[in-house]
Amino acid sequence: MAKYSRQSQQRRQGVHLSLFWKLVITIGIIVGLGGIYYAYVQNDQTNYAALNPQKKKTKEVEIKAGASPKQMGLALKKAGVLRSERAFAHYVDAKGFTDLKSGYYELSPSMTVPAIVDALRFGGSPVPINSKNVVVVREGEPIADIAKEVGKKTNFSEQEFLKATNDPKLFKQLQEEFPGLLDSAAKAKNVRYRLEGYLYPATYPWRDAKSVNELIETMVQQEYYVLRPRFADIEQSKLTIQELLTLASLVEREGVDKDSRRIIAGVFLNRLDINMPIQSDVATKYALNTKKTNLSNQDVQSDSPYNLYKFTGLGPGPFNNPSIESIDAVLNPKDRDAGYLYFVANLKTGKVYYSQNYDAHLSRLGEVDATNQSMGKNDH
Repeated sequence: MAKYSRQSQQRRQGVHLSLFWKLVITIGIIVGLGGIYYAYVQNDQTNYAALNPQKKKTKEVEIKAGASPKQMGLALKKAGVLRSERAFAHYVDAKGFTDLKSGYYELSPSMTVPAIVDALRFGGSPVPINSKNVVVVREGEPIADIAKEVGKKTNFSEQEFLKATNDPKLFKQLQEEFPGLLDSAAKAKNVRYRLEGYLYPATYPWRDAKSVNELIETMVQQEYYVLRPRFADIEQSKLTIQELLTLASLVEREGVDKDSRRIIAGVFLNRLDINMPIQSDVATKYALNTKKTNLSNQDVQSDSPYNLYKFTGLGPGPFNNPSIESIDAVLNPKDRDAGYLYFVANLKTGKVYYSQNYDAHLSRLGEVDATNQSMGKNDH
């Protein structure tokens, strides 16, 4: 009996031991998974990248009054313009922002968390943006496209709007009304539209305007409000406002996020320093008034002063109406001391490659699929 008792006791001890190790392994797995999840959350909430840097088509998003940052993040995620609601809430909390506004916004998956937050701090439209009651000036949109929307949505015609942007009398009135803003624009020669670059990207209720001049005045006024606090920085940069907005309009369309815009701004400034052509497709497409994807060798030989393949410097003026993010990128360029003169972006991944010389640039080009290149476009 003692023998069987000992065997039974050993079996019980074996069972207990087996259960103990199963418990240890289970706890280990739970702790391990918990650690992995914690690391994921930590990384996710501090990753402020765009959902899709290449998807620039905007979507209308409503931010409801009284919404918390978490609720805003969920709305943005649901709308398909935000990668992570955790990152959104973390960024707002880390920066201590308490001034995010409700309203309707035009946002895109290519916008980073800081860019989206900047838009929400600036304020949206009180009515749906697709409403006939508002005109939207989108970031990086040229006057010709703004005029088309004005013609479709308002009582003012497309041609009436275009004519007003070149009206000397209106320009003089705006120059006096917003001191320091348009002085360098007044001196520019061979410009297509005198106010190109000065119509701030935002949503404007057009029915408040009694005339097309009043609508334009509201757009320029918003540009003044945004730039005025930066006048000292602009003066320190040694750039005129016309030059600043011209560079920003290139950076707007060449960059894919805040960081790349700052580095690309540095590339363009480095080129200007050595009197090297900017060589941007953005400029040449504006010169030719075309939106075709690929330019030919004949295209880049255009005699238009806006063609920055053929001519050095910045040309007559802005190529579109840039965002404040692109303006700040020019005022605060990144990695200028690295001596970058070339860049190429892979449109599939959004990654931008920078080079100091043409041979290195050619090597980089070979690494990027030819059908997905977006350059400054320095292969000519």
